[in-house]
This record gives sequence, structure tokens and C-alpha cells, in this order.
Amino acid sequence: MDKIIDSDGSQKRVYCLYRVSTLGQVEKDDIPMQKQRCREFADAQGWKIIKEFSEKGVSGFKVSAKDRDAIQHIQQDAVAKKFDILLVFMFDRLGRRDDETPFVVEWFVKNGIEVWSAMEGQQRFDSHVDKLMNYIRYWQASGESLKTSVRVKTRLGQLTEEGLYTGGSIPFGYRLIKRGRVNKRNREVFDLAIDENEAEIVRLIFHKYVDEGFGAQRLCRFLHDNGIKSRDGKGFPNTSLNRIIKNVMYTGILKNGDSQSEYIDGLRIIDDDVFAHAQDIMRQRTQPHSSVPLNCKGKSLLVGNIFCSHCGNRLTLTTSGRKKKMPDGTVQKEIRMRYQCHYKVRHPGECEGQSGYSVKKVDAIVDHLIHMKFSEITAASESEILSGQHEKDIELAKSKYEIAKTHLLSKQKELGDYKSETLKIIRGESRMSVDLLNTMVAETEAQIKESQSTLDAADLELKTLLETSENRKREYDRLLSWADLYDKSSFAAKKMIVSQFIKAVRVGRDYNIEVDFNVSFDEFQSFCGVKSTESIETEDTALVRTA
Repeated sequence: MDKIIDSDGSQKRVYCLYRVSTLGQVEKDDIPMQKQRCREFADAQGWKIIKEFSEKGVSGFKVSAKDRDAIQHIQQDAVAKKFDILLVFMFDRLGRRDDETPFVVEWFVKNGIEVWSAMEGQQRFDSHVDKLMNYIRYWQASGESLKTSVRVKTRLGQLTEEGLYTGGSIPFGYRLIKRGRVNKRNREVFDLAIDENEAEIVRLIFHKYVDEGFGAQRLCRFLHDNGIKSRDGKGFPNTSLNRIIKNVMYTGILKNGDSQSEYIDGLRIIDDDVFAHAQDIMRQRTQPHSSVPLNCKGKSLLVGNIFCSHCGNRLTLTTSGRKKKMPDGTVQKEIRMRYQCHYKVRHPGECEGQSGYSVKKVDAIVDHLIHMKFSEITAASESEILSGQHEKDIELAKSKYEIAKTHLLSKQKELGDYKSETLKIIRGESRMSVDLLNTMVAETEAQIKESQSTLDAADLELKTLLETSENRKREYDRLLSWADLYDKSSFAAKKMIVSQFIKAVRVGRDYNIEVDFNVSFDEFQSFCGVKSTESIETEDTALVRTA
């Protein structure tokens, strides 16, 4: 709040500006200290303070002068000649920007205002040296602000890596508690803990997004219709839902800029696999012709992954309706759904397939095939699907690694022996010549370098195979999970499972169907291929093949 002090007009009129960068400095009475010193200085000079400005929690480095109300007001009064002297405690109270503050000070002087510091005296511009000193002063102040910023950022990053809460907004699903942790000022600070009521909503959001294919808009409506509110009692807008889905903190990782903590079990709300799956769905939905459906609201089992086997173009869902008179005289509307090949419709004679295929027939065939595949997967042992050449490759890679490691250690020992021989030559205790020893050392060092390269290659091969093995195990576990959930799931969840289990369905004339499974390892592909050569009889004969 500005304070007006009457002036008798007989003395130089003074405006004072006080500033602190943080609210912590306000609590420590930093502004009263500046005010007292400036008043004492003005009295000693015989000046009269007629107005005082206080800026609380305003950074002189981050905030430009044009965005500071006090500076703008003082400049306006300077133009109107309402005062003669601008007095500050120290010149950096005017600002700490080396590309701006020196020129603000010079502007005041050019407009007939003397600029004084109670601690540093008057800033003059009588010579080039004065101008240089003015710039150097704020260049140093800017540098100090940068160093402070780096120190604060580094320390906050270190605290985050240690798994400690450093402030900021509290993500939905968590709350603040005190566990007795204190800061360097010996004040107790807050830590994060899971809010179980909110965490259940977070789990619901991920479940709907991952398992049932809900998008942000549909999630927003679903939560609203079910009376589920956010922390402020309002609904969840699309942007908030997207932020929740992308927030890695729900896996138990604190993140602050480029710094992040290790996993903290006490903060984990969502499993790693579920979170990774959600990110993959979000990424794929931004790509054209993704295998992940944009929504799962429709009544067809296949979305975006069904194609015409004749022309190769994607089939689209079309619906039509007609009124049907029932035996009791009532009229009912009958909905007819078809997977239609628009290419055939738009280009007559260029596609040999049918113009459309019944959704009911195609979905029944695919659903039957999925049940058959899931039954085979659950009936087979894990070793039957995952074992084979891959395990042999891992054992071979382990052998290569051990051989390379043994050879490297042997050569390193040999080099050590040669270096010991050097001391004997110096003492005259060895018959080996210096030239011969140098040659053998050079050859051994070259062999060590080659052995190290061989060991690095063997290590990389082994790590790659082990990582592949872990990925296969995760994929196998995911298949078992789908097999267990498929019949228990809602239709929307079934569509999500199908979109991930099946890469493509190709439908040809007379319902000749081919299926590509969306799994990576060869053992499962060959396992499915061997088991899927039989034909499936439905209401109409249809041959189903797996590719």
C-alpha cells in the first residue's frame, strides 16, 4: 500500500521504492529494514520523502519493469515532475535484469530524476565510466540471480530424486500430511500420501480408458452422469483427464522438470503395465489408421482392423433401418449393420469382393475364432509356447560372454606380467631385450582392445536376448489375462481386447476370412498357425485361416 507524506515544498522531494522477491522475506520484515535505512538516509541529506512504494514477492529478475505497477507509476510521476529523487535501499531493488534495468535507471536520470541508493550512493551518467559501471552493477546482479536460480533448481531436483515433495499443486489422488520432516529452518514440511477416495476414481479412469476404450470426452460424460466430481466439487474437463492419464506420478514416481525419483510404493496408484498401456493407446490414437479404436461405443466387434481381402481397402461400418411388421400387428424398427467396402461402391468393377458383409456373421466367426485361440492358449503349458530356440540362443550367448570374459582376463594378466618384467629389465635381472618386451606389450594391448570389443558385443547380445525373453513373458501373461477376461468383459472391453489381440481381419467373397494376430514372438504365431487350419462352420460355411 502506497503511503503519502505531506511535503512543505522547501526540500528535495523523494520517492522511495522497496522490494522483496519472496514472501519469506516479507515474513522476515525485510521491507521495514529497507524503509528505516532509507528514511535515515533521507533525513541525513535534508530530503523530504513524499511517497513510498512497496513491492512484496516481486522478482527483479523474472518480472520485467513494464509489468511492475510500482515502476510504471513512478515513471509516470517522473514525467509529470512530481518528485526529484528516486531512493532505494540498494540499486538491485530497481531490478536485476542486465538487458533492461541499466536503461531504466538511465531513463530516470535523463528525465531529471536523481537515482540514489542508501547503501551505494548516487548513480551518475557524467562519463562513459559511469555508464559502464551502471551496466556492470546490473550485469553482476543478473548473474547472481542466475546462480541463485540454478542452485534452487538443483536442490529441488535433488529433493525430488530423494522422493521428497517440494511443493506445487497436489495431483488428484493424493493429499498432504506431516510426518515430522523439517527443512533447514527447522520448520515441519508436508509430504504426499495417497487419498484412497480419490485414488479409486483415478483407477476407474484408467480402467475405462485402457480396458473399455473410453476417450477423454466420453470419460467426461461418464463421470458427470455418475455424479463423480473432482476435488473442487466440479466435473472433470477433458484437459484434466488427459493430464491424469499422462501423469507418471500415479506409478509412484515423483517428477520435477528433468529430475525424477525412484519408484515409491507408498505413492503407487496405477501398475506400470496399465500406465504404459494407457500411454501407448494415447500415442496410437494420434496416428492415422491406428490399431487402437478411437472409441468403443459401436455395436460391431471390429473397429479399424477389418479389410477387404480383394482390394485391400479398409471396411467401414454402415447401418440402415427398416420397419418390420410383427405377427401381433406391432411395428418394430430393424437395424441392419454391415461392413462395407466403399472402394467397390466408388469404383465398380475394380474390386471382386462383395460390397458389404453382415456384421452379425463376421463378428460371430471372429468371436468363435478368438474363443478357440484363447482355449488353446490356456490349455497349453507356458513352456510349450515360450520354450524353443530362444532359450538355446540365450544359453549360447551366455557361453560366448563367459568365454570372452575369460579371454580378456587372461590377456590382462599377461599384460601385468610383462609390466612386471619391465622392472626386472631395469634392475638387470632379466635376459629379455627391451625391444622384444615393447613388441609383446603392444601386441597384448591390441589383443586386450579386441577382447574388450568381443566382450561388449557378447554382453549386448545377451542383454538383448534376456530383454526379449522378458517381453515375451509379459506378452504371454497379457494373453492369459485376455483369455480370462474376455467372456467376463463388457462389449466395449471386448472390443479393446480384440483390437490388441488381432492385427487385421481380411474378409473376402462368401465370407472367406483371414486373421493376422498382433503378437510378436514366433512360437505363438506358429502355435496358432498349426492349430488354426480347420474350417469353422457357422450358419453359412466359412473358411477361417490365420496368417
